[in-house]
Amino acid sequence: MAAVAVQGGITQPPNSTVYVKNLEERIKIDDLKEALTEIFSEYGNVIDLIAKKNLKAKGQAFVVFEDVEAAERAIKEVQGFELFDKPMLLDYAKTRSDATVQRDGNEEDFESHKRRRLAEKERKQAQQAAEEQKKLKRPAAAPAPDPATTRPAKASRGAGLKSSNPGAGAVVPEEYLPPNKILFVQNLPEDYDVDGLTAIFGRFEGFREVRLVPGRKGIAFVEYEAEAGAISAKESTSGMGLGADSRQIKVVYQRQ
Repeated sequence: MAAVAVQGGITQPPNSTVYVKNLEERIKIDDLKEALTEIFSEYGNVIDLIAKKNLKAKGQAFVVFEDVEAAERAIKEVQGFELFDKPMLLDYAKTRSDATVQRDGNEEDFESHKRRRLAEKERKQAQQAAEEQKKLKRPAAAPAPDPATTRPAKASRGAGLKSSNPGAGAVVPEEYLPPNKILFVQNLPEDYDVDGLTAIFGRFEGFREVRLVPGRKGIAFVEYEAEAGAISAKESTSGMGLGADSRQIKVVYQRQ
């Protein structure tokens, strides 16, 4: 393992979790984690190491130390060193790791940390979905008409009607709507009333009320005081089976 010059530098404030990128993506995850553990355990006690094989997380890892001093030593000494013929690029992680919060805080702190992390993940998914929809709506550039061959166009039948192009009116799918404090619940059994739904959704933090829609069966709105309660409720109840036929309910955030 040899050190090479690297561009960039530390962008995050010191904490006990080291973010490692520019790792060789073709190495098996188990082999990569074993190699990283062997390297970083030289600088302190490693309490967790996260490396995933999904496409977006490839080439990256998080090394969680017991204390900030160990993370500082590791970044200073390992920055730019080659692993599997690629120089590792190190920085401090943007947020505290689950392992650190679970060790230093209580159960309430850990649950709050997980809710914030989940909310941030869902916001990013919503933002990515919105960007994809913008790309669908953006028309392709048309070639400039040839003045020599261009003729006045006749008015076509149906002029003024809306386009039937599905991309023109595309909206963000319900599954990727950003978090907010109101949930939209669908596919409910017809015999479920306010009391029955309150028994399910009322156990989550900041519950306010259940609202049924007059004349519409199978749907309801559930409101919380803040996003945190709605996030917990959505994660815990989406896909839950209700009624005699165990009908799976769909829980999404209300479209704003």
